[in-house]
Amino acid sequence: MLFMASKFGRGFVTNLMQIERHLCLPPEQAFYGLADHLDELILPERFRGTEVEDLLTLFRKRILWHQAGTVDREELPEIKRLFARLCVTVDRELGIEDAAVGSFE
Repeated sequence: MLFMASKFGRGFVTNLMQIERHLCLPPEQAFYGLADHLDELILPERFRGTEVEDLLTLFRKRILWHQAGTVDREELPEIKRLFARLCVTVDRELGIEDAAVGSFE
């Protein structure tokens, strides 16, 4: 099987990693190119119909609806919290009942 090269990442965890890189940037830089990593973000079949899918849908919408350069500083903290919630929920779906982001950020 021949796969085309991916410019912004393909997969689930791979693209979450790319998204996290953007979320670590200052607010005025974080949103530029962030949505590109949603293009080939693939939800694994095991998460279909779960809270992971619901959170991922909400996360996608928040990023796609955001207009980069406007209210970046106000929206970035909420998007970061949603991303953390998504990651913890993935861990819980994988069987880690006490998953947490920790208090040191």
